[in-house]
Amino acid sequence: MTAPSRRQLITAAAALGASLAIEERRSLAAGSGVQFDFTHPFTGWETVTGKWGIEDVPGASQGKALVQRATNNSFNVIVAPGGPYTDVEVSVRFKPVSGSEDASAGIVFRFSEGRYYVVRANALEDNFNLYYYDQGRRQITGARVKAPALGQWHKLRITAEGDRIKGWLNDQLLIDHHDGRFTSGRVGLWTKADSITAFDDLVVSPMGGG
Repeated sequence: MTAPSRRQLITAAAALGASLAIEERRSLAAGSGVQFDFTHPFTGWETVTGKWGIEDVPGASQGKALVQRATNNSFNVIVAPGGPYTDVEVSVRFKPVSGSEDASAGIVFRFSEGRYYVVRANALEDNFNLYYYDQGRRQITGARVKAPALGQWHKLRITAEGDRIKGWLNDQLLIDHHDGRFTSGRVGLWTKADSITAFDDLVVSPMGGG
């Protein structure tokens, strides 16, 4: 049997490497959902309100994050590409940079025709709340919690499965509530008033049929 040439070995190794890389990406997609990369200009996003842009931010996983800088709107919302989703899990890191009236960060989900849910944390308030927005924001439920510190990175996570909504702050489950007014929609990010907030490591994972 003729031994393979060096060129054949290199070609086979490259093919194996490509195959493993594809499988790794598939595994990441299956296990982690869609992870948004803020190291490049973002396309496909819909700015509803606010001034959103990619900036160099200390502590961001790849050095850059999505930052909201408008300070004169009631709420600032940007909607990510993809969806609509019915059942979904969403996580994001956030850094409240500044704000005197508000210093908040939120995950928007089931966004459709301007209506949505939002779970938000606020560095100026000792609470963690779930709201719905339909021509105005209304609180559904909330929990008492130590306010996340300004200038530090924190983590938000939500799951929406059927009418059951859960919310975590820094891996602590604080909201577990049933509300069925909105059943499907897209995912986004949120701030309020004069909050300047950075977002990083946004991951959106459909659950079940999505």
